[in-house]
Amino acid sequence: MNYISIYFKELWSLLTEMSPYLLFGFLFAGLLHIYLQKEKVGGMLKGNNFRSVLNATLLGVPLPLCSCGVIPAGLSFHKNGASKGSTVSFLISTPQTGIDSILVTYSLLGLPFAIIRPFVALVTGLAGGTAANILDNKEITNKETTNQNNVHLNTKQTVAKVLHYGFVEFIQDISKWLIIGLLLAALLAIVIPDNFFTQYIDKPWLNMLLVLAASVPLYICATGSVPIAAVLMMKGLSPGAALVFLMAGPATNIATITVLWQSLGKKSTLIYLATIIIGALFFGYIIDTFLPLNWFSITNHIHNQHHHILPQWLGITSAIVLIGLIINGFVLNKIKESKEKMEKSKFNSLTIIQKYRVEGMSCKNCKAHVEKDVLALDGIDQVSADFVTGEVAISGNNIDEKKLKDTIESAGYIFKGKI
Repeated sequence: MNYISIYFKELWSLLTEMSPYLLFGFLFAGLLHIYLQKEKVGGMLKGNNFRSVLNATLLGVPLPLCSCGVIPAGLSFHKNGASKGSTVSFLISTPQTGIDSILVTYSLLGLPFAIIRPFVALVTGLAGGTAANILDNKEITNKETTNQNNVHLNTKQTVAKVLHYGFVEFIQDISKWLIIGLLLAALLAIVIPDNFFTQYIDKPWLNMLLVLAASVPLYICATGSVPIAAVLMMKGLSPGAALVFLMAGPATNIATITVLWQSLGKKSTLIYLATIIIGALFFGYIIDTFLPLNWFSITNHIHNQHHHILPQWLGITSAIVLIGLIINGFVLNKIKESKEKMEKSKFNSLTIIQKYRVEGMSCKNCKAHVEKDVLALDGIDQVSADFVTGEVAISGNNIDEKKLKDTIESAGYIFKGKI
């Protein structure tokens, strides 16, 4: 019974520390979503040169996109003219960090980590993009598409869209991994003995290699990785190894590697992987060898001096608000799923249905994106996409499969043809 009490105490402590910074990060995410839409910045990423790589990296570092959003966004840029170098730099720098994860990193790991993390994302993004431009500069001719939904919003509409994206859509995207990160961090806090890594795995390089081996194939979002890293550091994990986890965990996973292999090719995918692995180990070594250890000290309750800037009531209020927003997102998802089941039932009653295989859909936003783009094509009456099975069912007359393929691949997914 005592363990359960300690577990929930750790969980609440993490939640109250993170919540004020998370809520501010969600607001910023909404602003970035409105003012940095991919249609507006696609032209900045064209050209097989350093400037396009720099633009892609600078765009990716603050952008709050999780892995499932980064892949279609990055591949969409590539399909619409971005070089392989700028695409690779965007795919490396974006999932490592974002405005929300930077703020949460500050709240749990301190200012040095909050500065180092985006700096490392910037350097590795530039390095990977430059390497891809030099080593894999063979490009296909891409057709540029224009944004047909260029609607000017008034102030009230803009505020509404910012708040809806930041506090509804974005929370729906990351809530699963945020919850997993918090639950796992609280569990690790009571299961792993104090000073475990200094007592049993006391070699910094061994720390980093073990963390790297566990992080590369798995996925956890940039924000959800922070409480886990904080708890592991409390148990003696070196700061350098923690950085390896914060880099490789969000930036790589098996699904991402598979999609990139098919869409960008073997060379660019290997450059992408090598940059993240070498970059993580290099900067982890720099931190453990040359930077003062006291910069990264964390107490057992994750209360550094800078945390006392925020009053306790703000942390508690923010945690309650965050829980409410997560529950709201869950309820809205259930309502949406119920409506989709009804629509799918009606859809299946239609006589003319053609099914296609589409790879790269990994979340509900991917599903909505595909359905919206395909439905806009001439001759298509209804569309139903399933991101779990990768099937896209279409009802319509005279479906132009070439246009269908171009539309799906321009959105950043892989069209595999009829089922």
